[in-house]
Amino acid sequence: MWTYNKVLEYPVKIKCPNAKLAKFIISQYGGPDGELAASIRYLSQRFAMPDQISKAVLNDIGTEELAHLEMVGTIVHQLTEGLSVDEIKTAGLGEYYTDHGVDVYPQSAAGVPFSASVLACKGDPIANLQEDLTKKKKGRIMQNTK
Repeated sequence: MWTYNKVLEYPVKIKCPNAKLAKFIISQYGGPDGELAASIRYLSQRFAMPDQISKAVLNDIGTEELAHLEMVGTIVHQLTEGLSVDEIKTAGLGEYYTDHGVDVYPQSAAGVPFSASVLACKGDPIANLQEDLTKKKKGRIMQNTK
């Protein structure tokens, strides 16, 4: 287990709401290469690891990804906080807010809800670690294109 301190290690303080930016960042929350997928993937893959040290490493990484999920969720929430319905609609988030209000719902920028089908947990440590490396690379590419 771990201790939850109820504060973000890196506080998020967005001063200018931006629904268009929130629509893209939501993919980092619940998209196929986002933090939710990463946390579940690591926490699931740990069971196939051959020793306790490698299991513990994946457990720690998965837990850290959950913290990233909290930060990204906070960013999305702050980017949309206080916006008018018209601003939300103009950004292409009208349906999202009709269904979810101010909650941060795990989905991609295209509006596809999170699905565990994006996880590759194969029961083989090498295959799993290769998948993890590929997902990290895809995440970096995605961050550099925005």
